[in-house]
Amino acid sequence: MTTASSRLVSLWDDTKAATMSEPEKLLYRSNLLGSDKRVTNYGGGNTSAKVFQPDPLSGQNTEVLWVKGSGGDVGSIKMDGFSTLYMDKLRALKGKYRGVEYEDEMVGYLPHCTFNLNPRAASIDTPLHAYVPKSHVDHMHPDAIIAIAASKDSKAMTQEIFGDDIGWLPWKKPGYELGLWLEKFCLENPDAKGVVLESHGLFTWDDDAKTCYELTLSIINKAIAYFEERTAGTPAFGGPVHDSLPAEARREVAARLMPAIRGFVSGQQHMTGNFVDSETVLEFVNAKEMPSLAALGTSCPDHFLRTKICPLVVDFDPSRNNIDAVLAGLEAQIATYREGYAAYYDRCKHDDSPALRDPNAVVYLVPGVGMITFAKDRATARISGEFYVNAINVMRGASAVSEYCGLPEQEAFDIEYWLLEEAKLQRMPKPKSLAGRVALVTGGAGGIGAATAERYVSEGACVMLADIDAEALQATSEVLTARHGADAVRTVLMNVTDEDAVAAAYAQTAVDFGGVDILVSNAGIASSAPVEETTLALWNKNMDILSTGYFLVSREAFKMMRVQGIGGSVVFVASKNGLAASPNASAYCTAKASEIHLARCLALEGAEAGIRVNVVNPDAVLRGSKIWQGDWLDQRAGTYGTDKEGLEEMYRNRSMLKRSVLPEDIAEAAYFFASENSAKSTGNIVNVDAGNVQAFTR
Repeated sequence: MTTASSRLVSLWDDTKAATMSEPEKLLYRSNLLGSDKRVTNYGGGNTSAKVFQPDPLSGQNTEVLWVKGSGGDVGSIKMDGFSTLYMDKLRALKGKYRGVEYEDEMVGYLPHCTFNLNPRAASIDTPLHAYVPKSHVDHMHPDAIIAIAASKDSKAMTQEIFGDDIGWLPWKKPGYELGLWLEKFCLENPDAKGVVLESHGLFTWDDDAKTCYELTLSIINKAIAYFEERTAGTPAFGGPVHDSLPAEARREVAARLMPAIRGFVSGQQHMTGNFVDSETVLEFVNAKEMPSLAALGTSCPDHFLRTKICPLVVDFDPSRNNIDAVLAGLEAQIATYREGYAAYYDRCKHDDSPALRDPNAVVYLVPGVGMITFAKDRATARISGEFYVNAINVMRGASAVSEYCGLPEQEAFDIEYWLLEEAKLQRMPKPKSLAGRVALVTGGAGGIGAATAERYVSEGACVMLADIDAEALQATSEVLTARHGADAVRTVLMNVTDEDAVAAAYAQTAVDFGGVDILVSNAGIASSAPVEETTLALWNKNMDILSTGYFLVSREAFKMMRVQGIGGSVVFVASKNGLAASPNASAYCTAKASEIHLARCLALEGAEAGIRVNVVNPDAVLRGSKIWQGDWLDQRAGTYGTDKEGLEEMYRNRSMLKRSVLPEDIAEAAYFFASENSAKSTGNIVNVDAGNVQAFTR
């Protein structure tokens, strides 16, 4: 039985395309193909067009290959993401080819073929496009096609489904030799419309951009229909042997597992986590055949590079909910995985192989719960999870109609430790100073909280914004997301005086990012009244938020940081008033003094675990601060005999340096205490108040 909703539909708009040049049509086609994960995964596959253009020197028309450049993504690529190369020079490269043992050296010749001084580096797949004798070529990684390509009966299935329209080539590592194989196939099969590459993906071609695009969709749709018809009513992966926990319980287990895993895998660099409990993932992790299929690893090279040789299956039993036992045995499980990975490296390495890389798993499968992935940043962790979902889809199809075959171990190693891949890794920019770190910022929607979050995210951190103001929280999140992308920012409604809410916020941070490295305790209020007019309710409110609230969020931070075992940084945003008394603010000043002393106590307790605790003391940060709205602003203006407009100027003139203190100034101090710049500082106070002699620390 087929399902019409599962079919790919052409999104090509003739009206839009009518005014486009051939390179613009290539971009249009690429973005359309990349907009649907059923066609290709993030960063996977590539597209090309051969176009006649005037040579910049001679002015004569010359044939130019436009092809997706190295490291690009067809879904989001722009015109500058394509490499451009002279076709006559690419053809001339054949004279330089010394055989398969030397094919990697051909990559060094590609820059000599560059058209119009294009700085975009050409990818390893360039020859695969250059030597197909058609104007337009699509190379995609659809799950439905890879399910064919990764089956034991791959060649016969290709013939059964597509007839002579689509050919088949055996596994060959991407590169120059495979480009020559494709050319040979095309010349020997001039009526063929494409080819399935074993354990890899799909190539399709045509001399018209739209026809090529719609051909790609139609071939994928044929494969989708084939698997739907052959698998209808058949339990996937041998059927379930576990039941999924309820959604809330799944997140509870993930919240306990992820900080523990994170601590074990962050030895070389801090790792960030991602959790997925979709129906697709749960079907797989609960299935009878999951352990054996997972052990085979992935097939498509793109899948493999993102997910490693195989996942780690966590010893969790949802029927017993044995999370305590799992946590107790987790270190041994991870050590066993590392030993297995090191043995794989030793079995497969060559004399010139790069050194052993991080031996920890990327993917963690938890029966009844879902899938956890860890990587150097949140986007990479998320994308690795998406790739493993692609692999699950491939395994479902292949194992249902044939026998799933992972990439042979030596071939997998040669892809993972490919010298060209190593060179690409070495070219990557140096990680930012807070890369892989996770911060929770209370009062995250206020001026100081938002500025601190901005500073952290700009340095590579992930930030959980916590605040009691839902509307302001949403607005702050939208600004940060627009600037830095959705992966790095999450929000949680949290009242710092509510013990359960604080614990829930940390659990959410663990599920969203894997754990926490930095706490910025910044939530606050301010009050002003002579002591004889200070009610017990006002006194208690200050203590609840500014003292008890700081205790509660710090206590949960310590709990999670100790589970991780990789240290951490706690930053209290206190106040000049914690050191220097002010008139008509006894409740506020006393609570702020409590914060400072609490930080000193915590610095003593946290030092042995590498948890640093430091204090930033602002003064008179009016811009963007929510505590300066309403009564507090009126009260302080009244105390100092000025109006609202004159208050900031009064504070500026009162300071020794005669300068206003802005949220960004406090954020810079909070960044200093979170970064390695202050790695040897704990129990310290930095005043950011433009100079106030009464607040000098003694």
